[in-house]
Amino acid sequence: MRDTPALPAVLPPEPRVYRGVNWDGLWALCLREVRRFWKVGFQTLAAPVVTALLYMMVFVVAVGGIRPQVGGVTYGAFLAPGLVMMQILTNAFSNSSSSLLQAKMNGLIGDFLTPPLSPGELVAGFAFGAVVRGLLVGTISAAAVFPFAGLGFPHPWAVAYFALAGSLIMGLLGVMAAITSVKFDHIAAVTNFIVTPMTFLSGTFYMVARLPEPFRTASQFNPFFYLIAGFRYGFTGHADGSLAIGVAVTAAIAAALWWGCWGMFASGYRLKT
Repeated sequence: MRDTPALPAVLPPEPRVYRGVNWDGLWALCLREVRRFWKVGFQTLAAPVVTALLYMMVFVVAVGGIRPQVGGVTYGAFLAPGLVMMQILTNAFSNSSSSLLQAKMNGLIGDFLTPPLSPGELVAGFAFGAVVRGLLVGTISAAAVFPFAGLGFPHPWAVAYFALAGSLIMGLLGVMAAITSVKFDHIAAVTNFIVTPMTFLSGTFYMVARLPEPFRTASQFNPFFYLIAGFRYGFTGHADGSLAIGVAVTAAIAAALWWGCWGMFASGYRLKT
């Protein structure tokens, strides 16, 4: 009996690698992160808009008429950019932190560590999903609340830079929080005791320049202050602090967080058992 010739094995195509980057794998991870929140868009995209509108209703419609102008603009025009940035920050953090921690809790972290993805590509993929969600929520929230504020658009570069920097910083912070956490209570603690207080104490609802000392000086060490002040400058032309310092501080924080996330993925800290 003659031996039947073995059929050639059908191997998957090799991933495209250009300059040391696995573009196919990176793009797959990016799409996975975007599709993850897009499937529950009513919760991830619509709910933050309702929250922003409620803030506008309480602070502007109810009491805005009796408040004086702030920074040369109405209180509604002052408040709206801060609310939009607050939604950008919180949603970017939620996207990366919940995605990675959920994979850890369900024992699926190997799905990210087994494919030929470098630590830098893993960081980029999770950060991409967080940035996309943060910017989408920010855009929808702005479209919802800005009709009540009557804002212009004098400095689009500031809007684009600080929105991108804020979502990137919070996305990377979410990655680090998820890696170091072992249960969802730890993420909730970071949100309730770090992210939310820093957001509310960053000048979202008031001008930091009007605070008494030492609170005015302490606010200068809050990175969220520079993000909100720079983002507001893009719409009102008024900044509570130095734009140059804000750009330098946010860029340095983003670089430091990127390096920290890369180091965690490279060492397998709390990822490999």
